Amino acid sequence: MSNLTEETTITEETAIDIADLNTDIAPSQILMIEDIQKLLPHRYPFLLVDRIISFVPNKSATGIKNVTFNEPFFQGHFPERPIMPGVLIVEAMAQVGGIVLRHLPGMENQLSLFAGIDKVRFRRPVVPGDRLTITTELLVSRKRFGKMHGRAEVDGQLACEGELMFSLVNL
Repeated sequence: MSNLTEETTITEETAIDIADLNTDIAPSQILMIEDIQKLLPHRYPFLLVDRIISFVPNKSATGIKNVTFNEPFFQGHFPERPIMPGVLIVEAMAQVGGIVLRHLPGMENQLSLFAGIDKVRFRRPVVPGDRLTITTELLVSRKRFGKMHGRAEVDGQLACEGELMFSLVNL
């Protein structure tokens, strides 16, 4: 694929080239796990995004995290009442935000790191069987720093939201 158009939808059957993702992704495209792994350095057990269901270049992305009882953190958090750790919900928001960052001009050889977290609030527990819908919106982007707003919901109910600051470093 040399050029993706707005009418193109990426599905499990569609091959995608990383070069296309960095420059020509169209709004509202779906990215499967294989595509996400081309963009983010995270791997099991720390890749916390299963699919990107919506993407608007230089602006926002919406991703899905299917939370299962098989997640390794549930062994100790908490054995009698499994709850997804809040810090991992925030990390999942950051990873969805990373999809937006990877498409910004000049990001090909950059790694985004947390620089700060502000105004984060947790509104409901996330438990096995939940499907987190995570939306991030780019608020500020400078050469080496930026800020995003993240929001995680389960069945339309707010689970977590806050502002995520990042700094960019060379790989």
